[in-house]
Amino acid sequence: MKVLFCGLGGIGQRHLRNLRQLLGDRLEVHAYRVRGQTIKLRDNLTIDEGADLEADYAITVHRDLDAALAVAPQAAFICNPNALHVPVALACVKANVPVFMEKPLASDLQGVAQLLEEVRQRRLVFHVGYQFRFHPGLQRMKALLDSGFFGRLISVRAEIGEYLPNWHPYEDYRQMYAARADQGGGVVLSQIHEMDLLYWFFGLPQSITSHGGQLSGLQIDVEDSVSSLLRYDSAAGRFPVMLHQDFLQRPPVRVFKIAGDAGVAEMDLLANRLRVYDAQGELCEQDAFEGFARNDMFMAQARHFLDCLESGGRPVVDLQDGLQSVRLALAALRSLKAQREIRLDEVQVDE
Repeated sequence: MKVLFCGLGGIGQRHLRNLRQLLGDRLEVHAYRVRGQTIKLRDNLTIDEGADLEADYAITVHRDLDAALAVAPQAAFICNPNALHVPVALACVKANVPVFMEKPLASDLQGVAQLLEEVRQRRLVFHVGYQFRFHPGLQRMKALLDSGFFGRLISVRAEIGEYLPNWHPYEDYRQMYAARADQGGGVVLSQIHEMDLLYWFFGLPQSITSHGGQLSGLQIDVEDSVSSLLRYDSAAGRFPVMLHQDFLQRPPVRVFKIAGDAGVAEMDLLANRLRVYDAQGELCEQDAFEGFARNDMFMAQARHFLDCLESGGRPVVDLQDGLQSVRLALAALRSLKAQREIRLDEVQVDE
């Protein structure tokens, strides 16, 4: 299988390792590369000293995107900085290449309408990489929600905090995409997974109000801490969601909690522990997911994408789904700047 990688940083290399494991020698790797760094990373994001990325994976490197697409890849993995996602995706789609897009779909809405139309016309598989959809603990929480276990929802809380300089030990954090406005960085877009989870569980809120900004001494030009209140009035009920995202916390934290008048569930994604409580407040279910590793989510996602390529099936997070978390993120950023509540219907693709 001929696969084109557009970006081979930490996440691009993870996808490459997983595809190699799944496809073995059937995988033919091409890469559109601009910086051309040859460091090879391990799963824990440390450098494999003495190794050569391009040589070890037998990568055919292209410095021009048109030349890379001329080899007729059967899929493209877009793992470059956020601000470059849509232009590269458009080129791939126009060449009739199915796409696996790393999150987020985009850092703004420019070009998204055209991308939607091109994908629709060509009926291409287009998957957006939200691997937490494949976490067994979150899947269990979604099943509990769908079954009505929680009763009437009271509140939802999602928190993600991690010290940015610890993300990629192999590079200067100030040069990372997440730290740079010109590359579509900032905590809201870089930690957008929780927004996708909220959309997956509850759909879009009516509005969002966000506070925060660049609150630390980190040498970055983007927001590093944002707390948002999301207002839901939907089929799932009327309830608030509290979402916190930051580049600062040590030790890191990642928690997703649903509280209703008939039950509560909390997933600690770092401890990898789910706890569920019944209407009497008694612990009725817990799971530490023994044997589960973080990369298992990525492997499940890769298998799903390959299955969609073979069957032509709809990805669990297609282009339309991937757009909704971006709308939510852009609404949060607009609220942060305008210092007011922003309705989701104010953020539309045709802007």
